[in-house]
Amino acid sequence: MLRDVAERQPEAAGALAGRVALVTGSTSGIGLGIARAFAKAGASIVLNGFGNAEEIRETVSGLAGEYGVTAHYSPADMTSPSAIAEMIGQTLDTFGRLDILVNNAGIQHVSPIEQFPVEKWDAVLAINLSAAFHTTRLALPAMRQQGWGRILAVGSSGISAPLPNLALSNLGRAALAGYLKTLAAEVAADGVTVNLLLPGRIATDRATALDRGRADRSGRSVDDVEEEAIAQIPAGRYGEPAEFGGVAAFLCSRHASYVTGTAVRCDGGLVDSL
Repeated sequence: MLRDVAERQPEAAGALAGRVALVTGSTSGIGLGIARAFAKAGASIVLNGFGNAEEIRETVSGLAGEYGVTAHYSPADMTSPSAIAEMIGQTLDTFGRLDILVNNAGIQHVSPIEQFPVEKWDAVLAINLSAAFHTTRLALPAMRQQGWGRILAVGSSGISAPLPNLALSNLGRAALAGYLKTLAAEVAADGVTVNLLLPGRIATDRATALDRGRADRSGRSVDDVEEEAIAQIPAGRYGEPAEFGGVAAFLCSRHASYVTGTAVRCDGGLVDSL
Protein backbone atom coordinates (compact mmCIF):
# COMPACT_ATOMS: atom_id res chain seq x y z
CA MET A 1 0.00 0.00 0.00
CA LEU A 2 2.79 2.46 0.89
CA ARG A 3 4.50 1.62 -2.37
CA ASP A 4 1.29 2.36 -4.30
CA VAL A 5 1.01 5.80 -2.71
CA ALA A 6 4.65 6.59 -3.45
CA GLU A 7 4.25 5.65 -7.11
CA ARG A 8 1.55 8.30 -7.50
CA GLN A 9 3.99 11.10 -6.62
CA PRO A 10 5.73 12.94 -9.48
CA GLU A 11 9.51 12.67 -9.60
CA ALA A 12 10.43 16.36 -9.54
CA ALA A 13 12.17 18.84 -7.28
CA GLY A 14 9.22 21.04 -6.31
CA ALA A 15 6.60 19.75 -3.89
CA LEU A 16 3.93 20.42 -6.54
CA ALA A 17 6.00 20.04 -9.70
CA GLY A 18 4.06 18.30 -12.45
CA ARG A 19 0.72 19.13 -10.85
CA VAL A 20 -2.07 21.29 -12.28
CA ALA A 21 -3.96 23.52 -9.87
CA LEU A 22 -7.16 25.51 -10.36
CA VAL A 23 -7.71 28.21 -7.75
CA THR A 24 -11.02 30.06 -7.82
CA GLY A 25 -11.18 33.67 -6.68
CA SER A 26 -7.44 34.00 -7.23
CA THR A 27 -6.84 37.31 -9.00
CA SER A 28 -6.12 39.03 -5.69
CA GLY A 29 -5.87 38.56 -1.94
CA ILE A 30 -5.76 35.15 -0.32
CA GLY A 31 -6.48 33.34 -3.58
CA LEU A 32 -3.55 34.97 -5.33
CA GLY A 33 -1.35 34.17 -2.35
CA ILE A 34 -2.31 30.50 -2.74
CA ALA A 35 -1.73 30.53 -6.50
CA ARG A 36 1.67 32.16 -6.02
CA ALA A 37 2.68 29.55 -3.43
CA PHE A 38 1.60 26.76 -5.78
CA ALA A 39 3.57 28.24 -8.68
CA LYS A 40 6.62 28.59 -6.44
CA ALA A 41 6.27 24.88 -5.63
CA GLY A 42 6.21 24.06 -9.35
CA ALA A 43 2.53 23.65 -10.19
CA SER A 44 0.88 24.87 -13.37
CA ILE A 45 -1.84 27.35 -12.41
CA VAL A 46 -5.30 28.31 -13.62
CA LEU A 47 -6.40 31.59 -12.06
CA ASN A 48 -10.05 32.59 -11.82
CA GLY A 49 -11.76 35.77 -10.73
CA PHE A 50 -12.55 39.30 -11.72
CA GLY A 51 -10.60 42.54 -11.86
CA ASN A 52 -8.74 44.86 -14.17
CA ALA A 53 -7.95 42.96 -17.37
CA GLU A 54 -4.47 44.41 -17.77
CA GLU A 55 -3.55 43.72 -14.15
CA ILE A 56 -4.76 40.12 -14.50
CA ARG A 57 -2.67 39.64 -17.65
CA GLU A 58 0.37 40.98 -15.79
CA THR A 59 -0.32 38.64 -12.87
CA VAL A 60 -0.57 35.60 -15.13
CA SER A 61 2.58 36.44 -17.07
CA GLY A 62 4.36 37.30 -13.83
CA LEU A 63 3.64 33.91 -12.30
CA ALA A 64 4.79 32.13 -15.44
CA GLY A 65 7.94 34.21 -15.77
CA GLU A 66 9.01 34.24 -12.14
CA TYR A 67 8.47 30.57 -11.42
CA GLY A 68 8.86 28.98 -14.86
CA VAL A 69 5.42 27.38 -14.82
CA THR A 70 2.44 27.47 -17.15
CA ALA A 71 -0.26 29.91 -16.04
CA HIS A 72 -3.70 30.52 -17.51
CA TYR A 73 -6.70 32.64 -16.56
CA SER A 74 -10.40 31.77 -16.65
CA PRO A 75 -13.01 34.52 -16.18
CA ALA A 76 -15.72 31.97 -15.38
CA ASP A 77 -18.70 33.35 -13.47
CA MET A 78 -18.84 31.21 -10.34
CA THR A 79 -22.60 31.72 -10.02
CA SER A 80 -23.10 29.89 -13.33
CA PRO A 81 -22.93 26.06 -13.33
CA SER A 82 -22.44 26.06 -17.12
CA ALA A 83 -19.53 28.53 -16.88
CA ILE A 84 -17.95 26.39 -14.16
CA ALA A 85 -18.32 23.29 -16.32
CA GLU A 86 -16.67 25.09 -19.22
CA MET A 87 -13.76 26.18 -17.00
CA ILE A 88 -13.15 22.65 -15.71
CA GLY A 89 -13.44 21.25 -19.24
CA GLN A 90 -10.98 23.76 -20.67
CA THR A 91 -8.51 22.99 -17.89
CA LEU A 92 -8.67 19.27 -18.62
CA ASP A 93 -8.41 19.86 -22.37
CA THR A 94 -5.40 22.16 -21.96
CA PHE A 95 -3.39 20.16 -19.45
CA GLY A 96 -4.83 16.67 -19.74
CA ARG A 97 -5.24 16.53 -15.98
CA LEU A 98 -6.42 18.42 -12.91
CA ASP A 99 -4.68 17.55 -9.66
CA ILE A 100 -5.61 20.33 -7.27
CA LEU A 101 -8.80 22.33 -6.82
CA VAL A 102 -8.94 25.21 -4.37
CA ASN A 103 -12.40 26.63 -3.76
CA ASN A 104 -11.67 30.14 -2.61
CA ALA A 105 -14.28 32.26 -4.42
CA GLY A 106 -16.52 33.98 -1.91
CA ILE A 107 -18.50 37.13 -1.25
CA GLN A 108 -19.87 38.78 1.86
CA HIS A 109 -22.64 41.16 2.74
CA VAL A 110 -22.26 42.81 6.13
CA SER A 111 -25.67 43.34 7.68
CA PRO A 112 -27.76 42.46 10.74
CA ILE A 113 -30.07 39.55 9.96
CA GLU A 114 -33.27 41.62 10.01
CA GLN A 115 -31.80 44.07 7.51
CA PHE A 116 -30.29 41.50 5.15
CA PRO A 117 -31.46 42.16 1.54
CA VAL A 118 -33.58 39.21 0.42
CA GLU A 119 -32.34 39.59 -3.16
CA LYS A 120 -28.77 38.88 -2.04
CA TRP A 121 -29.61 35.50 -0.47
CA ASP A 122 -29.24 33.45 -3.65
CA ALA A 123 -26.20 35.41 -4.86
CA VAL A 124 -24.20 34.88 -1.67
CA LEU A 125 -25.03 31.17 -1.37
CA ALA A 126 -24.39 30.63 -5.10
CA ILE A 127 -20.75 31.64 -4.67
CA ASN A 128 -20.02 30.64 -1.08
CA LEU A 129 -21.63 27.20 -1.27
CA SER A 130 -23.02 26.09 -4.63
CA ALA A 131 -19.93 27.04 -6.65
CA ALA A 132 -17.75 24.73 -4.56
CA PHE A 133 -20.22 21.89 -5.08
CA HIS A 134 -20.16 22.31 -8.86
CA THR A 135 -16.38 22.66 -9.20
CA THR A 136 -15.73 19.71 -6.92
CA ARG A 137 -18.28 17.47 -8.61
CA LEU A 138 -16.72 18.12 -12.01
CA ALA A 139 -13.08 17.89 -10.91
CA LEU A 140 -13.36 14.65 -8.94
CA PRO A 141 -13.68 12.10 -11.77
CA ALA A 142 -10.26 12.94 -13.23
CA MET A 143 -8.64 12.91 -9.78
CA ARG A 144 -10.14 9.57 -8.84
CA GLN A 145 -9.19 8.04 -12.17
CA GLN A 146 -5.55 9.06 -11.79
CA GLY A 147 -5.49 8.01 -8.12
CA TRP A 148 -4.33 11.39 -6.81
CA GLY A 149 -6.08 14.64 -6.05
CA ARG A 150 -6.44 17.50 -3.64
CA ILE A 151 -9.65 19.35 -2.85
CA LEU A 152 -9.12 22.35 -0.59
CA ALA A 153 -11.65 24.99 0.40
CA VAL A 154 -10.93 28.29 2.06
CA GLY A 155 -13.43 28.73 4.85
CA SER A 156 -13.80 31.17 7.70
CA SER A 157 -13.35 31.33 11.44
CA GLY A 158 -17.12 31.85 11.41
CA ILE A 159 -17.46 28.07 11.17
CA SER A 160 -16.46 27.66 14.81
CA ALA A 161 -17.15 31.19 16.08
CA PRO A 162 -19.91 32.80 13.98
CA LEU A 163 -19.06 36.37 13.07
CA PRO A 164 -21.45 39.24 13.83
CA ASN A 165 -23.32 40.80 10.90
CA LEU A 166 -22.23 37.97 8.59
CA ALA A 167 -25.09 35.52 9.09
CA LEU A 168 -25.30 34.27 5.52
CA SER A 169 -21.54 33.90 5.22
CA ASN A 170 -21.56 31.90 8.47
CA LEU A 171 -24.35 29.71 7.09
CA GLY A 172 -22.68 29.02 3.75
CA ARG A 173 -19.27 28.27 5.24
CA ALA A 174 -20.73 25.90 7.84
CA ALA A 175 -22.72 24.04 5.20
CA LEU A 176 -19.63 23.73 3.02
CA ALA A 177 -17.67 22.29 5.94
CA GLY A 178 -20.28 19.56 6.42
CA TYR A 179 -20.27 18.75 2.71
CA LEU A 180 -16.48 18.47 2.58
CA LYS A 181 -16.29 16.29 5.68
CA THR A 182 -18.76 13.86 4.12
CA LEU A 183 -16.93 13.90 0.79
CA ALA A 184 -13.53 13.27 2.39
CA ALA A 185 -14.58 9.83 3.60
CA GLU A 186 -16.03 8.91 0.21
CA VAL A 187 -12.89 9.61 -1.85
CA ALA A 188 -10.01 8.95 0.56
CA ALA A 189 -9.39 5.42 -0.75
CA ASP A 190 -8.88 6.87 -4.24
CA GLY A 191 -5.92 8.99 -3.16
CA VAL A 192 -7.96 12.21 -3.01
CA THR A 193 -7.76 14.36 0.11
CA VAL A 194 -10.40 16.92 1.07
CA ASN A 195 -9.60 19.65 3.58
CA LEU A 196 -10.66 23.06 4.79
CA LEU A 197 -8.27 25.93 5.47
CA LEU A 198 -9.52 28.66 7.78
CA PRO A 199 -8.03 32.16 7.69
CA GLY A 200 -8.10 34.70 10.44
CA ARG A 201 -7.14 38.31 9.79
CA ILE A 202 -5.05 38.19 6.61
CA ALA A 203 -3.74 41.48 5.20
CA THR A 204 -5.79 41.75 2.02
CA ASP A 205 -7.99 44.36 0.37
CA ARG A 206 -11.02 42.51 1.74
CA ALA A 207 -9.71 42.80 5.31
CA THR A 208 -9.12 46.51 4.74
CA ALA A 209 -12.68 46.92 3.43
CA LEU A 210 -14.10 45.13 6.48
CA ASP A 211 -12.05 47.34 8.80
CA ARG A 212 -13.22 50.43 6.94
CA GLY A 213 -16.82 49.29 7.28
CA ARG A 214 -16.44 48.80 11.02
CA ALA A 215 -14.83 52.21 11.29
CA ASP A 216 -17.70 53.84 9.42
CA ARG A 217 -20.35 52.13 11.52
CA SER A 218 -18.65 53.01 14.82
CA GLY A 219 -17.45 56.50 13.96
CA ARG A 220 -13.81 55.57 14.60
CA SER A 221 -10.71 55.70 12.44
CA VAL A 222 -9.55 52.70 10.42
CA ASP A 223 -6.28 52.71 12.39
CA ASP A 224 -8.20 52.38 15.67
CA VAL A 225 -10.22 49.47 14.28
CA GLU A 226 -7.05 47.71 13.08
CA GLU A 227 -5.33 48.21 16.43
CA GLU A 228 -8.34 46.73 18.20
CA ALA A 229 -8.32 43.70 15.87
CA ILE A 230 -4.58 43.16 16.27
CA ALA A 231 -4.94 43.27 20.05
CA GLN A 232 -7.14 40.15 19.80
CA ILE A 233 -4.54 38.18 17.80
CA PRO A 234 -1.91 36.41 19.94
CA ALA A 235 0.61 36.72 17.10
CA GLY A 236 0.18 40.49 17.34
CA ARG A 237 -0.34 41.18 13.63
CA TYR A 238 -2.36 40.35 10.58
CA GLY A 239 -1.16 37.38 8.54
CA GLU A 240 0.30 37.68 5.06
CA PRO A 241 -1.22 36.04 1.97
CA ALA A 242 2.12 34.28 1.37
CA GLU A 243 1.94 32.65 4.80
CA PHE A 244 -1.58 31.42 4.14
CA GLY A 245 -0.55 30.22 0.69
CA GLY A 246 2.32 28.25 2.18
CA VAL A 247 -0.06 26.26 4.37
CA ALA A 248 -2.32 25.62 1.39
CA ALA A 249 0.65 24.39 -0.65
CA PHE A 250 1.57 21.93 2.10
CA LEU A 251 -1.98 20.57 2.36
CA CYS A 252 -2.02 20.05 -1.42
CA SER A 253 1.40 18.43 -1.62
CA ARG A 254 2.56 14.83 -1.43
CA HIS A 255 3.67 15.53 2.15
CA ALA A 256 0.03 15.76 3.29
CA SER A 257 -1.19 12.52 1.71
CA TYR A 258 -2.55 11.30 5.06
CA VAL A 259 -4.28 14.56 6.01
CA THR A 260 -7.93 14.56 5.00
CA GLY A 261 -11.34 15.47 6.35
CA THR A 262 -9.98 18.15 8.62
CA ALA A 263 -10.03 21.92 9.11
CA VAL A 264 -6.72 23.71 9.60
CA ARG A 265 -6.53 27.24 10.98
CA CYS A 266 -4.01 29.82 9.84
CA ASP A 267 -5.06 32.70 12.08
CA GLY A 268 -2.20 33.64 14.41
CA GLY A 269 -4.08 32.05 17.33
CA LEU A 270 -7.16 34.28 16.91
CA VAL A 271 -9.82 31.64 17.62
CA ASP A 272 -9.83 30.48 21.25
CA SER A 273 -11.12 26.95 20.68
CA LEU A 274 -9.05 23.99 19.49
